[in-house]
Amino acid sequence: MSQSVKALVADTKGDFASFNQTVIKRRNLRPDDVAIDIKYCGICHSDVSMVQWQGAHFPMVPGHEISGIVSAVGSNVENFKPGDRVGVGCFVNSCGKCAACKAGQEQFCEHGVVVVFDSEDDDGTITQGGYSQAIVVKDHFVLHIPDELALQDAAPLLCAGITTYNPLKRFNVGKDSNVAIIGLGGLGHIAVQFAAKMGAHVTVLGHSESKRNEAQQFGASDYQILKTPADFQALAGHFDFILNTVAADMDLNSYLPLVKADGVFCYVGIPSNDIHFNLFSIFGNQAKVTASNVGGIQMTQEMLNFAAKNDVKPQIEMIGIDDVSQAYQNILDSKVHYRYVIDMSTLK
Repeated sequence: MSQSVKALVADTKGDFASFNQTVIKRRNLRPDDVAIDIKYCGICHSDVSMVQWQGAHFPMVPGHEISGIVSAVGSNVENFKPGDRVGVGCFVNSCGKCAACKAGQEQFCEHGVVVVFDSEDDDGTITQGGYSQAIVVKDHFVLHIPDELALQDAAPLLCAGITTYNPLKRFNVGKDSNVAIIGLGGLGHIAVQFAAKMGAHVTVLGHSESKRNEAQQFGASDYQILKTPADFQALAGHFDFILNTVAADMDLNSYLPLVKADGVFCYVGIPSNDIHFNLFSIFGNQAKVTASNVGGIQMTQEMLNFAAKNDVKPQIEMIGIDDVSQAYQNILDSKVHYRYVIDMSTLK
């Protein structure tokens, strides 16, 4: 029989006040399934976007930064057992057969990856996410959380962590790399830690003095405020790699010349408006302008292991289930410092 579990649902698109507690069904345990008691779930800006305007299926249970404890496993599961500390990130199913899946890039499944909530699974059901007491997930998409990582700290790493780790690895950031991180928010403060622990010289590009000290605490070697043309000119051709973690519009014609010859400017913060720049901004350095998605399951496990070994962890604000509506508004108002995590024991 399916399991009934308590959950927090958003009843209405665009209405943060529509959250309420209810009961949802989780599927029977299949041979390759892992059942998880959820202890914590992070809140990501994309959760807010789904409830605000992107979501297709309501009522909706958001949440894709899930950490918890295995409660049961299917008969064919070999890599997990009850009591294991585990996590679930952005997606929970893919075809497993296409070139992308075979390459460990499940997020690019040619037949369509199944994300953890508001997505149609292969049995026709609509997935429901981590703002709930428990979840059942195919074993391939469950991640081991190392003992060195607290469960509450691991939760945001399952999206914000892999979102920033993936491009740093993809573009070979390492010892002696000169890296700039634009923004020191929910993504940026984790990106700084990863890049620094990879051996890079890390500069945070900010717009005020307010976060200079925190940037240094997270591992940045430098902090630059860019306002005037002279500020930009002083850093021309300075960086091998620039990671933009903010979703705000910016003047790319000012930022792209900061990249060295054949360097990379990469977006992980995605603005809602189209981006525009003059090709002469990259003609003089052959800079590459790109964006990065999350990583596949293998890389996500690698990221968790790296974070555990190198003491990379998000700065979190723990909240209860009744605080979610206000937390969503605070995220829109940039009042979170730096990631909200829901204590699921408050779901009564």
